[in-house]
Amino acid sequence: MTWEAWLIVIGGAFLIGLAKGGLPGIGNLTVILFAMVFEPKASVGILLPVLMSADAVAIIVYRRDVRWNYIWKVLPWMIVGIGLGTYFFNRMSDDFVKNLIGFVVLSMTLLQIWMVTMKRYGKSNIADKMPHSLVYRAGLGITGGFATMVANAAGPIAQLYFLSVGLPKMAFIGTSVMCFFIINWIKVPLQIGIGIIHFDSIQISLSLMPVAICGALIAPRIVKHIPQRPFTILVWTFIIIAGLKLLLF
Repeated sequence: MTWEAWLIVIGGAFLIGLAKGGLPGIGNLTVILFAMVFEPKASVGILLPVLMSADAVAIIVYRRDVRWNYIWKVLPWMIVGIGLGTYFFNRMSDDFVKNLIGFVVLSMTLLQIWMVTMKRYGKSNIADKMPHSLVYRAGLGITGGFATMVANAAGPIAQLYFLSVGLPKMAFIGTSVMCFFIINWIKVPLQIGIGIIHFDSIQISLSLMPVAICGALIAPRIVKHIPQRPFTILVWTFIIIAGLKLLLF
C-alpha cells in the first residue's frame, strides 16, 4: 500500500469511530473509501473487524440505553438477509461487488436523507401501524442483512426501523449499536468461510482498530463543536460523489 492509500484508510477508520460515537451518515463514506483502496470484496472483510472495535467502545457508553425487544423483532430477519448475502457473495465478480457497494451505499444514503427530512417535518411516523407490521420488519431486516453482508452498509436501514418505531434519542443510538454488534459477530465466521477475512486481512484490520477506537472515544467532544447539519450535508455530498464513482467508473 502507498502512503496515500494508508492515509485514506486511516481517515476511514477514524470516521468509523465518529459514526459510532454519534455522527450519523459518515459510516457509509468509510465503506466507499475502503472499496476505493482495496479490491471491493477484500475491503468488506478488512472493514468488519474495524467496525467491531468501534462497536465495543460504543456499547460501553450506550449499554444502558438498549431496547432489546426491538432488536429481537428485527434480528431474525437480518440473519436471513445475511444468509442470502453469504450465498451470493462468491458468485459475484469484483466489478459487480464494486458496483453493488456503490449502489447500496447511495441507496442507504438517500434513505437516511429521507429519514432526516421526514423527521424534520414531523412525519417520521407517516403510518403509525406500518413500523409494527411483520411485513415491514421482514422487508427491512432481510434487506439490511443482505446489505451488511455484501457491503457493511446496512446502518440506515436498521436506523430507519428503530426511528419509525419511535425510540427516543439515547435508546435509538444504544439499540442500533447493540444490534450491529451482534450482527457483526454473526458475520465473522461466515466471512472467514468465504475467504475475505484471513491472516493478511486481519493484520491490516488490527493496525486500523486503534484509530477507530480513538474516533469513538473523542466523538462526543467533536459533536459538541461541529454544527450537525452543515457537516452532515458535506459528508453526504462526498458519499454521493464517491458512490457514483464506484457505480459508474
